[in-house]
Amino acid sequence: MWSLQLRMWLLVTLLFGIIYALIVIVGRSFLHVGGFSFYLIISLVMMFIQYMLGPKLVEWSMRVKYIKREENPRLFQMVESLSVRANIPMPRIGIAQIDIPNAFAFGRSIRDGRVCVTAGIMRLLDDEELKAVLGHELSHLKNRDVLTITLLSVIPMIMYRIAWQFLFYGRRRDERGGNTVLIGLAAFLFYFLTNLLVLYASRIREYFADRGSVLLGNQPKALASSLYKLAYGSAKLNPESLKQTEGMKAFFINDPSRGRKEVLELAQLDLDKSGTIDASELDLLRRSSIRLNLGDKMLELLSTHPNMLKRIKKLSEYRA
Repeated sequence: MWSLQLRMWLLVTLLFGIIYALIVIVGRSFLHVGGFSFYLIISLVMMFIQYMLGPKLVEWSMRVKYIKREENPRLFQMVESLSVRANIPMPRIGIAQIDIPNAFAFGRSIRDGRVCVTAGIMRLLDDEELKAVLGHELSHLKNRDVLTITLLSVIPMIMYRIAWQFLFYGRRRDERGGNTVLIGLAAFLFYFLTNLLVLYASRIREYFADRGSVLLGNQPKALASSLYKLAYGSAKLNPESLKQTEGMKAFFINDPSRGRKEVLELAQLDLDKSGTIDASELDLLRRSSIRLNLGDKMLELLSTHPNMLKRIKKLSEYRA
């Protein structure tokens, strides 16, 4: 756990160090090129608008319907008990009217938290597995992950604006056109690198939320089985159903578009072919080593979620 926290702090320091260094260089040498301050302000305004309007966009995209206790006492009681354990305010509970089996959390703050499950997940998981998934989502709220990722995401956005300004406008307005182009190319390179770092931050937050679910009293095998079942449920869906939520998959507990590949990987853990991952199978994974090929490493590098085998391997090291 400490290694994850250290990596996250180093990552945040590196990201803000990059943006600070580039802004200082540009501010001291090329500010008179024009438009830089304007684009910086625009980027920050866009982040603020995204932060404020984000919950409404998620609700609309996912067709979320908020429920009261009497409409689903079972689900309501699970979220309520986990909220008490997590020592956070009771979030609003919603059901997304989509078939993709999954769950997600969002909101501007802990007090504005919303936890949602899809219609598909309610039909797929048993109570223990569903509670483990809800613990994962509540941990996202407790850790303020929405705010963290929103703040980090603005850095690639600023880099892109700087690159665009200096590559396409700086040369026209500054006699040192070659220098401005170099600044633009450097900013574009940093845009690509910081994008990768933000994706890495997103993957670390998933590990944190998995650990958080276990700390709330859920069994690692329950969360592992739920991830296995969610991959299986996503693999059975047609591609058109998956495309409906393509822009929102970063919110999900797993990436539905990778379901077909993940269910094949995870099936090798299910030795008794029961459709779940029990404690003995998880313990066997803990004592095994995982080696990813180059393709899997590249796929994970460009993903918001960790490789599923690595993720469940990490789960196998936890004790409830």
